[in-house]
Amino acid sequence: MKNYQKSVRAAVVQAAPVIMDRDATVKKTLLLINEAANKDAKIILFPEAFIPAYPRGLTFGAVVGSRSGKGRKDWLRYWKNAVSIPGETINALGKAARENEVYLVIGVIEKEPNFASGTLYCSTLYFGPNGKLLGKHRKLKPTASERLIWGEGDGSTLTTVDTPYGTMGGLICWENYMPLARMAMYNKGVSIYLAPTADSRDVWQSTIRHIALEGRCFVLSCNQFVTKEMYPTDLACYDELKSSPDVMCRGGSAVVGPLGEYVKEPVYDCEDIIIADLNLNEVIESRFDFDVMGHYSRSDVFQLSVNENKLDPVNRKK
Repeated sequence: MKNYQKSVRAAVVQAAPVIMDRDATVKKTLLLINEAANKDAKIILFPEAFIPAYPRGLTFGAVVGSRSGKGRKDWLRYWKNAVSIPGETINALGKAARENEVYLVIGVIEKEPNFASGTLYCSTLYFGPNGKLLGKHRKLKPTASERLIWGEGDGSTLTTVDTPYGTMGGLICWENYMPLARMAMYNKGVSIYLAPTADSRDVWQSTIRHIALEGRCFVLSCNQFVTKEMYPTDLACYDELKSSPDVMCRGGSAVVGPLGEYVKEPVYDCEDIIIADLNLNEVIESRFDFDVMGHYSRSDVFQLSVNENKLDPVNRKK
């Protein structure tokens, strides 16, 4: 076993982007990274789809059987403000991670650098304290109407990162309801499990507490706090929001320890940076009586096969 450090301070950033504005959101993100680093955080987690937005409440003019011209205009705006890898946004985030010597994990809407591709992905990016992009995870299964606006990731981005504090990795929002996806992450030895989300329901707290107990790991859950007045009024389909509540997403970010108890209880109805000190010895202590990939695995009975190959839309013969 590697000689990991015994503790780490983590920051969970509950905030809203400047909706549909990548460059302005990046500027806000850099300020929040600095603020969290000034609180001595070494791991900083941002919510799902933080850059440029989780477009809650918008339909992009789509109903079963038809789409609207106005919706296509909003879609184009969303696409233009998505993040390309490589690109200026990646450079700016990497520089901030390097200058603050932190592991930075952030949710973005990702587009392929090829202009001809119109598909977007809901992705989590991992930056190291050296400023390098260490990996990304593309959401495997967008939920409900998300299926219209985001493509599906493949097994090649079931990413984990080895850090001085243990192995770090996780899944996005309702991917965490996929038992086999969770098992794939546990099998990679995750001790710091990241669950960026857009789910602010009370029952989401049951989910993250279950994952902590099941994986015997720390769970950092990060959501946005968003109000209707934060949306740009010049959206082509802005009228769709008339019936939406003033608080579009109330947050609920929290940190849970490996025995399912809160390290930091959920925060609602405000932007906040939640600071938590993680005692990593608790991970090993918790696995004394339950180790999901050790003495509780029963690999003689159950086996999980995971396809981690990158799947290209066209199989080109070489």
